[in-house]
Amino acid sequence: MTFTHTLADPRVQAALSRMFERAEQDEAAAARISAELPGGFAPLTPQQHADAVAEIYMPISAAGGELLYNLVRAVRPATVVEFGMSFGISTLYLAAALRDNGAGRVVTTELSKGKIAAACSTFAETGLDDLITVLEGDARDTLRSLDGPADFVLLDGWKDLCLPVLRLLEPRLQPGTLVVADDIDLSSLRPYLDYVRDPANGYQSVTFPVEDGMEISCRL
Repeated sequence: MTFTHTLADPRVQAALSRMFERAEQDEAAAARISAELPGGFAPLTPQQHADAVAEIYMPISAAGGELLYNLVRAVRPATVVEFGMSFGISTLYLAAALRDNGAGRVVTTELSKGKIAAACSTFAETGLDDLITVLEGDARDTLRSLDGPADFVLLDGWKDLCLPVLRLLEPRLQPGTLVVADDIDLSSLRPYLDYVRDPANGYQSVTFPVEDGMEISCRL
């Protein structure tokens, strides 16, 4: 079957459509889960939080995914690093761009065993699994073993961990590397935004107004 680019592949379209449809139940599921937790989400460790919301998709928007696809097509990174895979919606956009570039890999991270199993099944279903390596566990640990530079970074895991993960990756960021963070309206991302928006820390940062907002920062 011939298609103009990988996002037009019926297998990819079907998977994304299915996951976005299921993600429409996220708000109701989050409210139910929060009500069942005596102290809410705040006192949970990252692993406990991931286990508690194992059914919630927490995806980027379709427009955000298309932005990521275009950025990766333009930058042509050898290694894309993603913090926070969830069910793999954003990972599909990243891997589709690499497929169309003709080279590259996605190294993605996730705490939830259930989400990893579901995502890996989807990756195989779409024919993109050969481009994706999933690291199970806390990204602050798993990404320490990353071999080589991170040529493009997506930070979409727990927002309070985005800055620690970025600082961990900084020795692997070459000048010109793009770092993208999603959901800039969330207060827990504020320390990260303050950091990348301060030129003294070595970034030129711009906010892109797509859905909940993405911060695109260029390593200087």
